[in-house]
Amino acid sequence: MILKIINSVLILFAVFMGTKHGWNMLTAKPEMLEMFGKWNFSKNAVVINGAVTLLASILILFPKTFVWGNFLMAAGILMIICLQLLSKDLKGVAIEIPFLLLNLVIIYLQYPLKNN
Repeated sequence: MILKIINSVLILFAVFMGTKHGWNMLTAKPEMLEMFGKWNFSKNAVVINGAVTLLASILILFPKTFVWGNFLMAAGILMIICLQLLSKDLKGVAIEIPFLLLNLVIIYLQYPLKNN
């Protein structure tokens, strides 16, 4: 029971962060355009990435799409990690790794409200 509560809190945190960052990308906030701009992402590419991140956040909330949502979110984070490694930004990589691990832990713990 405690594990399900912890997993629920982790899921809510992941959905909150995904929604927050996805919305910032979707609305083309200057800090997001600056971050992705150093990797030559256009404004449209940032907006599309934001839409995918928002979609992943929504998919995490439903049992049938739970794994797909986490997979999409983890793939987006992994893309950012790889881009930061290409530009040798180890501090940025260190910031992103816990969020990648969060999605993997959530997948491992499975959907908390699923009937067994």
